[in-house]
Amino acid sequence: MELEELLRRVDHTLLKPEASWAQIREVIDDGATYRTASVCIPASYVRQAAEYAGGRVPVCTVIGFPCGYSTIAAKCFEAAEAVRNGAAEVDMVVNIGWVKDARWEDLLAEIRAVKEACGDQILKVIIETCLLSREEKIRMCELVSRSGADYIKTSTGFSTGGATREDIALFARHITGGVRIKAAGGIRTLQDAEDFIALGADRLGTSAVIRLVKEGAEDGKLSHSTY
Repeated sequence: MELEELLRRVDHTLLKPEASWAQIREVIDDGATYRTASVCIPASYVRQAAEYAGGRVPVCTVIGFPCGYSTIAAKCFEAAEAVRNGAAEVDMVVNIGWVKDARWEDLLAEIRAVKEACGDQILKVIIETCLLSREEKIRMCELVSRSGADYIKTSTGFSTGGATREDIALFARHITGGVRIKAAGGIRTLQDAEDFIALGADRLGTSAVIRLVKEGAEDGKLSHSTY
């Protein structure tokens, strides 16, 4: 796979609680330099980030993050404010407790409400696969496919595990209606990234890929367009 194609699928991510503006600014500059799909940063920095980015790279943020148990109204407020502040993409965490309670209609209503709050901007739905059974993952594929959301996303990166190859393959078999897949958490190598894309992921949430590319460019290992 051409490196440039892989990078166009990366949401270059910095969501650590201690993330500072200097670090976020570096993420934005790197995202713009390497032409990533977006930079994914904390909601409190969206306005500042969007102004600094100046259209060089789309700004993505997270809501209901990382636990997902905020109320629907709170998530909708977060999403609408993020969009007003300049977010082009919003990644929401569903209510995992409701998944365990099999409150499927409530979950569908939640996702639809947040999508409405996002307007024309992209909504990705994080279901935290490491906490779900296979049957729950399949049911969430079905709900996200019905909801109007743009993506189903594996993980926050803050729970007990991240994306797995098995989960991406499972998603690919069960999503419909043009919903796309985002793999996030645990993408540590370029081979991981390529494997997830080959299995059906359209986006990759990762902080490692750009670091690897920068290190490779510095030592000459990534001097060509492919790897």
